[in-house]
Amino acid sequence: MEKFKDLKYIRPSFEETEKAVYEALKSFREAEDYESAKNALLKKQDIANEFRTMASIAHIRHDVDMADPFYDEEIQYLNSVGPKLSIVMKEFNEALAASKFRKEFEEEFGCQLFKLLDADIRTNSPEVIEERIQEAGLVNEYSKIAASCKTVFRGKECNFYGLLKHMLSTDRQERKEALESWAALYESVSDQLDDVYGRLCAVRRRIADKLGFENYIDLAYLSRHRFDYTPKDIERFRDAVVSYIVPVAEKIHEGQRRRLGVEKLEYYDEQLFFKDGNSTPDKDTAGMIEAARKMYRELSKETGEFFDFMVEYDLFDLETKPNKRLGGYCTGLPKYKAPFIFSNFNKTSADTEVLTHEAGHAFESYIANRKQILSEYTHSTSEINEIHSMAMEFFTEPWYPLFYPQGEGEHYVYEHLADSLANITYLVSVDEFQHRVFEGEQPDAKKLRENWKAIEEKFMPWRSYGDNRFLNEGGFWMQKQHIFMYPFYYVDYALAMICALQFYLKMREDRDSAWKDYMKLCSLGGSLGYFDLLKEADLKNPFEEETIRQIAQGVSKVLEQLEQDL
Repeated sequence: MEKFKDLKYIRPSFEETEKAVYEALKSFREAEDYESAKNALLKKQDIANEFRTMASIAHIRHDVDMADPFYDEEIQYLNSVGPKLSIVMKEFNEALAASKFRKEFEEEFGCQLFKLLDADIRTNSPEVIEERIQEAGLVNEYSKIAASCKTVFRGKECNFYGLLKHMLSTDRQERKEALESWAALYESVSDQLDDVYGRLCAVRRRIADKLGFENYIDLAYLSRHRFDYTPKDIERFRDAVVSYIVPVAEKIHEGQRRRLGVEKLEYYDEQLFFKDGNSTPDKDTAGMIEAARKMYRELSKETGEFFDFMVEYDLFDLETKPNKRLGGYCTGLPKYKAPFIFSNFNKTSADTEVLTHEAGHAFESYIANRKQILSEYTHSTSEINEIHSMAMEFFTEPWYPLFYPQGEGEHYVYEHLADSLANITYLVSVDEFQHRVFEGEQPDAKKLRENWKAIEEKFMPWRSYGDNRFLNEGGFWMQKQHIFMYPFYYVDYALAMICALQFYLKMREDRDSAWKDYMKLCSLGGSLGYFDLLKEADLKNPFEEETIRQIAQGVSKVLEQLEQDL
């Protein structure tokens, strides 16, 4: 493998890929024994991985500069052929599901493979190819709108991420002005975002209708491979958050208000934990990577090997730059069994968090790709995948001082834990919002904002936007890209955080045992179902009310102890 910047991109031909898959399918159908059938399946997997690797390179380079005309054209091409390729893959999946060697496949790989196949067969059809292409195009349209947003703040050009840094200033007036600019930037494109989201919802509803689902919620759950729980279970989970997490979050924010010395905590105060400022990394991007390299080498043999691999092949793009897509993520180059981390550093503690978070995803990918034979098993559903990332944020806690000036790393321990628990209330807010959107008729722009405002009052009763009309009317919902790009994903972070906090509380008692369970979870990838993976990692069910209560109480006690040392 070469360094990422030197990897040659060649547009993957749909026609050639389709032909190769059908040849593998022919071999699969004609197989006279299990080994021949298995080899045909693995051949199809190699073909798919080649296509996906080229597509991943294109997507990363497009996200780094969304104004690049070459990769913009490539994304349009990939969006147009992706749904067609999924139908070709569906034919292979149908043959595998009906194979006379199904028993042998189950004996070697377990039943999870066929649950995944059945779900993918059910959620894909030639009838919705055009709608899938439209959906991908609208998602790209949203990303371009968000990435192109810029404003001038105190004489300097800023995008959304640049303004967020000013919202952490110790100068309250600066924070307020930054919020006003941030809100004004969203309001300036709100009509465009309302329009894009309305069209996205309409096309998603059409897809669900054509595939025979009662509503888009049912399609989204099956598409996300949620085999073990239902929307009713998620509703009960959100209710438990109201009962047990919201009161602790209110206590956290009241502590902030006292420390900041303000009469009323406003939204632009929420992310500032200390009057003299939050912990801020004192290293540039190269310094952050070197600190992370030292950290992962000391954390474990496996994490050291993983991060050395990431550095050797330059599998990062971390700095904010013009026309770069918002957010951070980990993706993969399956042909090379290589993860890739994408981020937008803004010289705040979020840089440390995103580096450890996305490295958690990348580490699981690195491990599972070397443990699991099937590509379907190299990752799990997102409510498991986010445990890998969030738990890594906690396992790396002893090394936080590497990233900060003397004394600030200890402060970040409190900031990170408090924010991790309190943020669950926002995560479930996004989920309830999406359920409201798709439970009945499509809400108009005004109703969307009214829904969001009501949800904020339920899950974040402390939230205040001062006299900002746009945010007070409910405009905050549109700042969450998952609503546009990854429908019904966001609650997975909340479910995963409950499990990551279980790892955190366990590691405070027995770090070696907690790490052993974490390694087992990473190694298993997606080879088992949700509840089975939790059991293998010795994690309690997040859908049980008692689990939420114990986490809220346990973390609250730790926070009280940490506060005494602040």
